[in-house]
Amino acid sequence: MTVGSVLVIGGGIAGLQASLDLADSGFKVYLVDRSPALGGKMAQLDKTFPTNDCSICILSPKLVEVGRHPNIEILTLSVLEELEGEPGDFVAHVLRLPRFVKEELCTGCGTCVEKCPGKALSDFDEKLGLRKAIYIPYPQAIPRVPVIDPNVCTYFLRGKCRVCEKVCPKGAIDYEQKETRIQLKVGAVILAPGYRLIEERLSQYGYGRFKNVLTSLQYERLLSASGPTRGEILRPSDGKIPKRIAWIQCVGSRNHQRDKDYCSSVCCMYAIKEAIITREHNPDIEGAVFFIDIRAFGKGFDLYYERAKKEYGVRFIRSMIGEVREDPETEDLIVRYVDEDGRVKEESFGLLVLSLGIRPDDEAVQMAQRLKIELDPYGFVKTNSYDPLSTSRPGVFVAGAFEAPKDIPESVAQASGAAARASFIIAPSRWKEIKLIPFPEERDISGEEPKIGVFICHCGINIAGVVNIEEVVRFASELPQVVHVEDNLFTCAQDTQERIKEVIREKGINRVVVAACSPRTHEPLFQQTLREAGLNPYLFEMANIRDQCSWVHMKEREKATEKAKQLVKMVVNAVKHKRSLKKELVPVKKRGLVIGGGLAGLVAALGLAEAGFEVFLVERESELGGNLRELYYTISGENPQKLLEELIDKVTHHPRIQLILNAQVVDHSGFQGNFSTGIVVGPSMTYRKLEHGITILCTGAEEHKPKEYLYGQSEKVLTQLELEKKLGRGELDPQRLKQVVMIQCVGSRNEERPYCSRICCQMALKNALKLKEENPKVKVLVLYRDMRTYGLLEPYYRKAREKGVVFERYEAERPPEVLEDLNGLKVRFWDEVLKRFVEVRFDLLVLSCAIIPRENEELATMFRVPRTLEGFYQEAHLKLRPVDTATEGVYVAGLAHWPKLIEETISQSMAAVSRASRILARDHIEVGGIVAKVKGELCAACLLCVRACPYGIPYINEDGVSVIDPAKCRGCGNCVAVCPQKAIELQGVSDEEIFSKIEALGGFKVGV
Repeated sequence: MTVGSVLVIGGGIAGLQASLDLADSGFKVYLVDRSPALGGKMAQLDKTFPTNDCSICILSPKLVEVGRHPNIEILTLSVLEELEGEPGDFVAHVLRLPRFVKEELCTGCGTCVEKCPGKALSDFDEKLGLRKAIYIPYPQAIPRVPVIDPNVCTYFLRGKCRVCEKVCPKGAIDYEQKETRIQLKVGAVILAPGYRLIEERLSQYGYGRFKNVLTSLQYERLLSASGPTRGEILRPSDGKIPKRIAWIQCVGSRNHQRDKDYCSSVCCMYAIKEAIITREHNPDIEGAVFFIDIRAFGKGFDLYYERAKKEYGVRFIRSMIGEVREDPETEDLIVRYVDEDGRVKEESFGLLVLSLGIRPDDEAVQMAQRLKIELDPYGFVKTNSYDPLSTSRPGVFVAGAFEAPKDIPESVAQASGAAARASFIIAPSRWKEIKLIPFPEERDISGEEPKIGVFICHCGINIAGVVNIEEVVRFASELPQVVHVEDNLFTCAQDTQERIKEVIREKGINRVVVAACSPRTHEPLFQQTLREAGLNPYLFEMANIRDQCSWVHMKEREKATEKAKQLVKMVVNAVKHKRSLKKELVPVKKRGLVIGGGLAGLVAALGLAEAGFEVFLVERESELGGNLRELYYTISGENPQKLLEELIDKVTHHPRIQLILNAQVVDHSGFQGNFSTGIVVGPSMTYRKLEHGITILCTGAEEHKPKEYLYGQSEKVLTQLELEKKLGRGELDPQRLKQVVMIQCVGSRNEERPYCSRICCQMALKNALKLKEENPKVKVLVLYRDMRTYGLLEPYYRKAREKGVVFERYEAERPPEVLEDLNGLKVRFWDEVLKRFVEVRFDLLVLSCAIIPRENEELATMFRVPRTLEGFYQEAHLKLRPVDTATEGVYVAGLAHWPKLIEETISQSMAAVSRASRILARDHIEVGGIVAKVKGELCAACLLCVRACPYGIPYINEDGVSVIDPAKCRGCGNCVAVCPQKAIELQGVSDEEIFSKIEALGGFKVGV
């Protein structure tokens, strides 16, 4: 019998996501982290790229969700020492370090921290600020329990003080705590311990010698509203605002002399983000980024890069830094470099930010060695392209930057994928070890007058730095029927959630208003808090005084304060009319539908089947495989055709997978847990109706066929994919080639397709190395704009140069030309070193073409999935919900989402499986709430609602009255808007609520 629990190592965003997916899918989770609080590196960031979301603002709801999840046991200050057993039945030996505070007694009041006289440099603030000897790492920390640092505490050092013990009202201080060891029975393990910054030998750039040289993470803390300068950009040396700031890229990585010759993947983008945010904070500060290649390869990254240049005026200087020295009088940094014309230049900057690379954490490496898990030469967990989530030890999986350098959405996707892989092992024990804690009985408020509680958030200084919070509190307290008003540093923090529940119970509050940030990210968090306090979750409203006020009126404090008051007044007026809404339980159809039979679809279908669910796999072609059929080798030497054969064999023989080829989707209806999709199959176009609970869209993408460079006119001009097919099938003899030219960014990174296709540089390297392997004498010239060999692809770039592949850069404004004369074809390009045009004759010209989505508009419309401007499916949230879509229960994976490599596609497909399993694992799902309701006595059966509904839900019954099924209604409100009789009401968004908001704003009565 397998054990239905999983051990997750690491409390950063990857560990949090893996834990939530598993716990929501019916498994017990032990979440272990060496730090005193969860959050990892994401908690230290100011904003995230390319959306500029406040990092802690989008992380905090995840932290609270983990903190109060009944099936996640948090073990901070803990280390995995040993793992015994086999997959499905492990025993984990965990060392628990002393906190010197009893977690079960501490209320997180903070009195001990306030009174503590001891101080030390704050690790969370990267030693730019101070903390106490007893401290909570950051305001939103989970668990919100202080920890005593014995290396700073006066009692531990000299046997004196004990102030914290004296002031603690609960007697939670325990100086006698010792290390303890516990054993946990688990069925699988996920390693997500995160990363450390590469900080070795930074003195060459002045770090540690010059006060105004900072690391990238230190600068994040400077920018942060909760940082040591409360978001003001001030120099450490003198507290003044710098006039000019420079970022130096590739510090610590892309350096083979120091065994760090990989690319850290995230540095270019976080430097661009920091430069943009700097300009938003203070437009007078000039920014310059010194770089080798800008690796903006992710979704939305290139547009973000272009915005930095064109909208924010950030300078990008392609150069390696020769020297950094300090002006002894001004403490400015003088940067010496060689520009693109070969001239030596010097520039002075008030602040220098080093974009540090990332590496595996030393303690994580030691843990992996204890567990006998194979690591690569850099210390990352060794995986293979076809199983990127598994370690060398069966039953132990990996996610996030411990596998390879990666950003937040990739870490989140890998975390969900690892959760899926872990669940396969223990699927028979789903729901066996978890506890279901019911919500308290809901209070009937139908006979009560409104008693409104208002909670106003500082959001660090995101709001309080602009809006006068005290004034808004006074204003709100004078509004009718408001019985409680308070302000909180971070209303989304776990301690404030407990406070809200306490106030609801003590004061009999029956309506709650939170004036903070966006309901888009935080409304579910607060609604859950109301449920836990016994209130209906719909007796709640948010006033967005951050996005809609403080952020857009940064320079107008008085007007922003006045606007915040009016926003609060509008919401208070509206919440009076809120009524309790009910949801109902409907059974879940425990089958999945996967559309698309390429790599992503095959992996997703197999994943769902291995998780224990039946699957329909629908493919429009007569055979499976998609683009994988065109691939014959990977850059690491693996054979994709072998992978394809194995996947097809498993899919076609799996008892839970029903394969449907030559099929086309023609209609779709329903909601998560209860979908119906119509398809037509085969030449006879036979119609079938498929009933399923979730959908995963894996419709793929394809290589763009260009019109430039004589493609289609000369047999000497091929695409990279065509070259690979010819080499793989033996249709091209490399021995007959003398000169091959490759041109990058054909059809992408231009006005028509302003995005990087991500995989093209890798394909060029792969094919160049293959040609060199087959014929070492062949000359290969690669014409590129930026070589985007991110992560562990970078060593292959160096290998290609060592093999003699020549790389020449070109600018977008001066692309290469292909010319034809009497002697044949040649390519002409501008040589940036020689400063003249160079012509090269070739035997073969290979074009690295854009990846474009397959025609998917009709399908996207049918499934209500938005698309990007480029035509790829749009995820629900770029950072934290990378495989979910705006339609609940519909997920996306593979090239249909964005160009990606084989291993990335497999990880993302597994992530979609994990997210889908949360629905399919349940017997019932809640529906209803904010849905349309028909007043039958007013209905004229005019059919306007039937025509207006984008989901086809309303119909006219035998009594001549419109009927809207609350289980199917999506709450869009179209029917309400078109009904001439006002016979339809959108529950939770009544006319009274809307009109009361207008009345509050204008001071006049609105007629119905």
